[in-house]
Amino acid sequence: MSPSRCVVAVLALALSAPAGAFGRLGNAEELLKFGQRAAKASQTITEQDEVELGRGIAANVLGAAPLVPDPELQRYVNRVGLWVAMQSERPNLPWRFGVIDSSDVNAFALPGGTILVTAGLYDRLRDEAELANVLGHEIAHVVQKHQVKAIQGAMGRDFATEIAGEVAGRSDNELVRRFGNKAFRAGTEVLARGLDKSDEYDADQRGMVLAARAGYNPFAMAGVLQTLDSANASDKSVALLFSTHPTPSSRIERLEAAVGEKLDPYAVQATPGRLYRPNN
Repeated sequence: MSPSRCVVAVLALALSAPAGAFGRLGNAEELLKFGQRAAKASQTITEQDEVELGRGIAANVLGAAPLVPDPELQRYVNRVGLWVAMQSERPNLPWRFGVIDSSDVNAFALPGGTILVTAGLYDRLRDEAELANVLGHEIAHVVQKHQVKAIQGAMGRDFATEIAGEVAGRSDNELVRRFGNKAFRAGTEVLARGLDKSDEYDADQRGMVLAARAGYNPFAMAGVLQTLDSANASDKSVALLFSTHPTPSSRIERLEAAVGEKLDPYAVQATPGRLYRPNN
């Protein structure tokens, strides 16, 4: 399977994955309670719910595009990611970071603190500050529960009522399977469709703040966006990113409006040699 088909494979896996991948939520009663919360925007999904849901979706992502088999790379990205996450308002989440074997240029934040960066994006980063800003952006999505809110919307407001009305006469296994399919589908739809533009702009700004708190140059985010903006529109490796995010130029404009100055001068301030490279 081509790594560049990662998300397509994830969508296919989501429709057949066992709901037991949710761990604690692989219990009919727990699933029903979760469904009732998830289907109502006014209800709060617990932190444990977030973690279980994110791990279930992550299992499918990694089934389609596994981690790059470089332990030192994975340790390095986790060190940087954990340090940036510690500067956030949710430092106690079970944060996990990884680089997946995909040539696509992208990164994914999953509910509960699992964050995955593609090898295609990592290879285009120039220094550790750029990595910290990318991870800060994804951490901000988790902190603000952007994915959770999107999944709630995808689940549909009527789902809790629908599934609750069908509990009678159905086995736990059938209920769990049906809920699992619905939840996996909602989560992977969010991955494929992307978040609202406003969420992406918000994560850019909050990610810069987290990077700054961690001691990194926050304006390195400008360098990342400039790199993305210079990519050829026909380059298939950036197709998914461009289809699920605002244009890099519009993101730069929003950041410039927020900080009150042009960011072009900062886009060339990479520090060569600081980013871990395999076999270097």
